[in-house]
Parts: sequence; structure tokens; C-alpha cells
Amino acid sequence: MTVKESSTPLHGSMTRNYVITIGRSFGSGGRIIGQMLASRLGIDYYDKELLFDAARRSNMDPRVFEKRDERFPNYISGTIGYTFGLSPSHWYNASNALSDDSVYRAQSDFIIEAARRGPCVIVGRSADYILRDHPNLIRIFISATEEACARRIVERGDASTLHAARSLARKTNKLRASYYNFYTDKEWGCAASYDLCVDSSVLPPDLVVDLIAGYVRMRVGDMA
Repeated sequence: MTVKESSTPLHGSMTRNYVITIGRSFGSGGRIIGQMLASRLGIDYYDKELLFDAARRSNMDPRVFEKRDERFPNYISGTIGYTFGLSPSHWYNASNALSDDSVYRAQSDFIIEAARRGPCVIVGRSADYILRDHPNLIRIFISATEEACARRIVERGDASTLHAARSLARKTNKLRASYYNFYTDKEWGCAASYDLCVDSSVLPPDLVVDLIAGYVRMRVGDMA
């Protein structure tokens, strides 16, 4: 297991804030629930903003960040390919290694800075691990049944059929899991890695938000 650490330490004004991180299976509605939760609590919300702001601060093309967003590092994939007999040219690509590491570090630094600024909701990008030393960190994971995810994926236009949606969800979840498991010492989607796991297919989004908001208030009291 290789763990990449951010260059920015966790301390100082963060002790006055709380941060909610949301891991989510693809199609579970985790992004919408995160947005609704942030709005309910009156705090900041970060998702794709992490990519574009980190890219801007690093003077890197935002398309590089989007392409590598929550993806297993290219240079590790190349190493695995070489093990199975592919040509050495696929074994290691220095530019890919640099890009993957730079993307992760830039995002990590921005996540830490966002957490310092005040209470917020951060979706994905192994934020729960990056902020693991935060004194008021609440780690949430949102999942749903495969059929519920497939229906939502079709409804929002990411796939035209339920069959295609199920295939897309499985592929995306594998990519997210490999990314998370590589950069952390935990397992993506495993209950032991989180404080609260919620099946969004059991309740409508507003009630899921009620549930999480209630939990947050029990954890942080008057801060929420």
C-alpha cells in the first residue's frame, strides 16, 4: 500500500470547525444529498470545485484533473500491465506519474485549506483520509441498491438503458474503490471506514438529509 501525504499539516483554526465528508457509490445520489445537507446546515459545499480550484492554483490544465479524478494512478496500471507481459513502454510513464501525484497533492492541499476556512461538506476524493486528524470530522458513506442507482443514472441522462447504467455504475465504483484504497489505509465502502453509512434507496433524499443533519448536530452540538 502506497500512501501519499499532503505537504500541508493539520492544525490551528480547524479546531473551531467541523467537516462532513461524503463517500458515495455511483448513482446513489450522494452529490445531491451533499448539496442539500450543506444548504440545510448553511455551510460550504465542495465537489467539482476541488478539481478546478486545485488546477488553477497548480497552473495545470483542468482537463488533466478531470481525466484523473478518482482514478487509479496510470503509472501503477502500467506496472501491472508490464507484469503480465506487455511491452516495457507500458510499464512506467514519468509524465503520468508526475501528473497523478501532482493532482492528488494539489487536491489534498485545497481540501485542507477548505476545511480550515470553516464548516463544509466535501464529496469524494478520499477527503475523509486527508482530513483524518481533523478534530471534528464526520465521515459519511451513501450507497443504494443497484437497481435504484441504475434508475437514477438513467433519469439524469448518464446512460440510456438500465443495463448500460448498471454497467457504468459497476465500472465507476471499481475506479473509485481502487483510487481510495490506493491512497489510504482503508477500504472504500466498508462500514468500518466511516461514522455513518446510509442506504439512500430506503428513504427520499430530504429524509436522508434529515437523518444525517440530526446525526451531525448530535456530534457537534451548537456548531451545526
